[in-house]
Amino acid sequence: MTTGATVWLTGLPSAGKTTIAYELAGRLREEGHRVEVLDGDEIREFISAGLGFSRADRHTNVQRIGFLAELLARNGVKALVPVIAPYADSREEVRGRHQESGAAYLEVHVATPVEVCSVRDVKGLYAKQAAGELSGLTGVDDPYEVPESPDLRIESQHQTVQESAAALHALLTERGLA
Repeated sequence: MTTGATVWLTGLPSAGKTTIAYELAGRLREEGHRVEVLDGDEIREFISAGLGFSRADRHTNVQRIGFLAELLARNGVKALVPVIAPYADSREEVRGRHQESGAAYLEVHVATPVEVCSVRDVKGLYAKQAAGELSGLTGVDDPYEVPESPDLRIESQHQTVQESAAALHALLTERGLA
């Protein structure tokens, strides 16, 4: 059985979390690993429908995703989780659940500056916020607590998606998870 793990990619909207996760997933699958990407947008649609973006709802969403990731990791799957998870206490609770079960957990901060994210603006969120059509945008008018000691910090504005995924793959290899 392959070793499972959760790789939580946290960062601002449009930082590159999901793109890096899918790039890494492809590489890991080519190597024969069982991999699932728990995309935050899909989770909100199918598992956390009805939750808003209050601090309490964001915490609930992160805990649901964390539970699924830990379950997958315990069963030999690499769970790649590209989810903003803006609050440190929510992320630490997920890490604690993994530690209690013995499942590997890596926190990766995709540390793309808000200025770069707002130019990328994959979903048009920054444009809507600037136009006054959206409030509560993480990192702009809603908090984002930067991880103090992530297992890896990726500055995606300085490297390609492939280079970012390669750095993450190197970390997994170093930890005996790839």
